Amino acid sequence: MTPVPLEEYLRSRPQALRRGPLAIILVEDQAALRETLRHHVDAGFHHVFALSPEPIAVEEQLSDRVTNLIWNTRQPDAHTGAVNAFIRSVPAGTWLYYCFNAEFLFFPFSETRTVGELLAFHAEERRSAMLSYVVDLYAPDLSTAPDAVSIDSAMFDSAGYFALARANGQGRHLERQLNFHGGLRWRYEEHLPEVRRRIDRISLFRTTPDLQLLPEHRFNIEEYNTYACPWHHNLTAAIASFRVAKALVSNPGSRDSIHGFVWRHSRPFTWQAQQLMDLGLMEPGQWF
Repeated sequence: MTPVPLEEYLRSRPQALRRGPLAIILVEDQAALRETLRHHVDAGFHHVFALSPEPIAVEEQLSDRVTNLIWNTRQPDAHTGAVNAFIRSVPAGTWLYYCFNAEFLFFPFSETRTVGELLAFHAEERRSAMLSYVVDLYAPDLSTAPDAVSIDSAMFDSAGYFALARANGQGRHLERQLNFHGGLRWRYEEHLPEVRRRIDRISLFRTTPDLQLLPEHRFNIEEYNTYACPWHHNLTAAIASFRVAKALVSNPGSRDSIHGFVWRHSRPFTWQAQQLMDLGLMEPGQWF
């Protein structure tokens, strides 16, 4: 099937939009693209949409679950236009997820449970959005992986994560909202604008009329930006991501300063949800 532009596809109201959860993958380059698509199909998403500026190859085994659509993912804030277009096009109450290529969703017990089971429990707790922490991955040796992407030997920071109170434009602290920091965005913050130094992202959410994703990975409805309900802790997820490492080794403003990412708190990434839970990088809440 020849990929069609995103807007044209959404206007046709295809069957694939009628049942969630749905995953939106913004494809910026070819890094770990096959692995990204496979990972999210295996996670249990009903359908995966791969948005890219040019057509991409999709494995035949995935072709019934993955649709490639044309979208300029290299334009500023490409995620907002794409995600908001999906919000307007799917039935209200549909669970959506978005990420970029070389990013991988993990959630508590994700080796044995599906994302559908996760979201069913989250909905029972009257939650319509789920906080996820973006955990930066990186290759241990840039001489053998100059794009900083290495699936087989990925590493990440096991320490250096913290949260700060979030305030509105009038300086008032927002209830149950925090700005989370850590990983490469913290260690190399001089190379990132302040608005891109946070590692929190509301990547899983249920659509509702008038909902809009904002450029800073938050939503216009404040309750969607909270990390938990008022009465107890809720589930959170994690996105293991090579995206910042890729940018640091390729952007002209930073690449000459980057000779490697490994430091004393680097740890091999096991690709297991339990490792992230053990380090407090996602929360099972009341789900056992």
